[in-house]
Amino acid sequence: MRIALIVSYSGENYHGWQSQREPIPTIQDELTAAVSSVADSPVRLVCAGRTDSRVHATKQVVHFDTESIRSQNAWVRGVNTYLSQEISVEEALSVPIEFDARKSALSRRYIYLISNRKNPQPLMSQYFAHESGYLDCDVMHEAGQNLLGENDFTSFRASNCQSLSPMRNLMELTVSRIKDIVLIDITANAFLQHMVRNISGALIEVGLNRKPSSWLKELLHLKNRDLAARTASPNGLFLVDVTYPESMGIPVGPNSPHVFQLFV
Repeated sequence: MRIALIVSYSGENYHGWQSQREPIPTIQDELTAAVSSVADSPVRLVCAGRTDSRVHATKQVVHFDTESIRSQNAWVRGVNTYLSQEISVEEALSVPIEFDARKSALSRRYIYLISNRKNPQPLMSQYFAHESGYLDCDVMHEAGQNLLGENDFTSFRASNCQSLSPMRNLMELTVSRIKDIVLIDITANAFLQHMVRNISGALIEVGLNRKPSSWLKELLHLKNRDLAARTASPNGLFLVDVTYPESMGIPVGPNSPHVFQLFV
């Protein structure tokens, strides 16, 4: 049978989702070990999107195949018994055998939180990027609209990105502010390596009035990562939703309360 898990985690002490050759902590390694213990046999986990080092998630979706029969509640409670406090299985679901956490996904949604104040936020700093200069959110939002639609995002991918194609469909991008927190909210069918952080870095340049709002459109056409902005800090980046066809049985919308609301 095929089981899907909805997982949340705080990533500051992990070297991203994916297992590494070096013996360093990753979300995949810890979660695989925990699921295997409950299943009483080795399992292979497939995730909806590989998050980078120090990146968080409130709704990561994974699947695995097993011959072990457990109730949904037993999977949740059992796996959580073996996990650190920084990782939690929120829900377990029996899904169709054709379900694939990565390939079946219709969209992924990330948010990026920036503490826009003179001095860094001393509390929960791992959940915020920091920018001391005032960010003009209206200009940032306007600039972000230049990226909507299906485009070649070469200028916004990591130099070592292994994706076969730079084409992605960016469905929605908004920038807003509550008090001294700036929120970049971005949804696409899929993302290239560092794509959200590279877009955020470019938007920050626009928000600081160092670049015009049309700059992001220019970067799309240039298709040159070297001409774009620096990669923004992983602090403050959250995977908050993955959507699937209704037939797959995965709940719609973020599983946890909206992350932004937790900090304001």
